[in-house]
Amino acid sequence: MNEKPENIGPRLIDISLPISECLPVWPDSCGVRVIREKALEEGADSNVTRLDSDVHAGTHVEGSLHFFPNGKSIDDIPLDVFIGPAVVAHLPEADRVGADELEQLDLPANTIRLLLRTKNSEMWSSLNKQFNEDYVGVTKDGAEWIVENGIRLVGMDYLSVAKYTDAVETHRILLSDEVTILEGLNLSDAMAGRYELICLPLRLAGAEAAPARVVLRTL
Repeated sequence: MNEKPENIGPRLIDISLPISECLPVWPDSCGVRVIREKALEEGADSNVTRLDSDVHAGTHVEGSLHFFPNGKSIDDIPLDVFIGPAVVAHLPEADRVGADELEQLDLPANTIRLLLRTKNSEMWSSLNKQFNEDYVGVTKDGAEWIVENGIRLVGMDYLSVAKYTDAVETHRILLSDEVTILEGLNLSDAMAGRYELICLPLRLAGAEAAPARVVLRTL
């Protein structure tokens, strides 16, 4: 008698970066330090670790307060932005993500959460601490396309959603329209397609950004 194949349900794909001192960080960042304050092997009654980190290190979310004095802080952004249907788009050959590249994706109607998988994701396999200025990012016209097409959350697989040379202007275009930005993703295990996004940033009161644990649930 032939056995029926096992019914495999939805699975979770962790697209967050591990927080460690091996992470590359933005050039003017204070970086990440993970310090063991108390250690059992040194006679302490417990292990206690301290984390010193820029809130823009690793996988993190940014709100409009990042570039606008009266913008939303992380704790002001509704949680429903971070949880719900999302599309992973794969642009393996792209050196930039502009309006033309986004238009060619032919996204499903009513896409409001868009995660961009590029060749950046392949860099995370080595966790090279050296910051790479030549990463793939969204250009100014790409940011305008995202706003015009009703995207409410955009995720990128490097430390900035924007090209290094367009960082300020691209952020301003997105954040001026309250498009939430999710940066520092590792999408190397996520095929192009539809998922459920589950992203929970730390509830840092009054902060413009916060680290987040982010997963995709297959449908």
